[in-house]
Amino acid sequence: MQRITISHGSGGKVTHELINGLFVKHFKNNILDKKEDSAVFELAKIRRVAFTTDSYVVKPIFFPGGDIGKLAVCGTVNDIAVSGASPKYISSAFIIEEGFAVSDLERIVKSMALWAGKAGVKIVAGDTKVVEKKEADGIFINTSGIGVFEKDIICGVEKIRIGDKIIISGTIGDHGVAILKERQGLSFKSRIESDAAPLGGMIGKIMEKTNGVKFMRDPTRGGVATTLNEIIRGSNMGILIEEEKIPVAKEVRAACELLGLDPLYIANEGKVMIIVDPKEEKKVLTILKGHEYGKNAQTIGDVAHRYPGKVCLKTKYGVTRIIDMLTGEQLPRIC
Repeated sequence: MQRITISHGSGGKVTHELINGLFVKHFKNNILDKKEDSAVFELAKIRRVAFTTDSYVVKPIFFPGGDIGKLAVCGTVNDIAVSGASPKYISSAFIIEEGFAVSDLERIVKSMALWAGKAGVKIVAGDTKVVEKKEADGIFINTSGIGVFEKDIICGVEKIRIGDKIIISGTIGDHGVAILKERQGLSFKSRIESDAAPLGGMIGKIMEKTNGVKFMRDPTRGGVATTLNEIIRGSNMGILIEEEKIPVAKEVRAACELLGLDPLYIANEGKVMIIVDPKEEKKVLTILKGHEYGKNAQTIGDVAHRYPGKVCLKTKYGVTRIIDMLTGEQLPRIC
C-alpha cells in the first residue's frame, strides 16, 4: 500500500505527482486547471460577497454518513449559505501525516469532489503540506469559501424582533452521536449516521421565494442550545423553545439517554436554524419540507419579551427551565 512520505511535501517531483495525479485529477475545473498561485475569477456586477474559512480535524476521519472530506465541503458551503449568500468557490489545504495511506487520501479527495459537485461549487485553489509522524493525527483539512449575494437582503441578529419564529430544518444531534458511536465502538441496534449535507440549494430557495428571514445559523459545535444563547445573549429579548416540538430521531434520543447526553448541545452538520417573521413561517416550512434535507423541519419556539437575554425550554411536563450555553467540550474533535 502506497503511503505519504516527507517527499510528498517537499515541493519537488513527488509533490507534483501527488498534486496532478490526485488533487487536480479529481477537483478538475477550468479555474484550477490553470495551476496558478491564485485562483482568478469574475465577480462582475456583484455588490457583496461572503467569505469564510474553517479547519477540520474530526476523529475518526471516516464515519457513518460521511468523512472529513465531505464534512469540509459541506461545512464551508453551509457557513456561506447561512449568511444569505450563494456558495461559489472553495479552496482546500491539506496537512497530512507521514505514513498516511494514499488510498485513504484519494477516498477523501473523491468525496470532496462528489459533494462539491452536489453543492454546485468549484474547488479552485489548494495547498498540501506533509509533517512527520505523530504531528497531525492522520490528516487535517482547511477550507475557505466565497459566495455571492443574489438578493439585496441582509440577515443578522439586529433584524430579530419579538414574535419571530424559530425553525430547525430537521432532527438534531445526528452528527455528534454518529461520531461518538464510531469513536467508542458503541453498538446500537439502529444505524445512526451523520447528517452532514450541503444546504446551499435548500437555503437558496428560501432566500429566493421569501422575504421574512431575519437570521440563519448552522448549529454545529455546541449544538442548538449554544447557538441560541449566542444569538440572544446581551439582548432585551428572550427565547422560548418547546421540548415536544424539537425533532430528535428516536435512535439518537435513546443513545443520548443511555450516555447521559443532551441532544440540544450535540453538534449538527446538516441543519440550519432560521429565525423568521411569523408571516413567512408557513412558507419557509413548506419550502424546507419539500427538500430532502428539510423534510423533518419544525418550528421549535419563538422570540419572546420574557426571559431577556436567556434561552428557556418548556418541558413536556409544562415546566420552564433555563438552557445555558455549553461549558467546555461535550464531544471533542467532532468536526
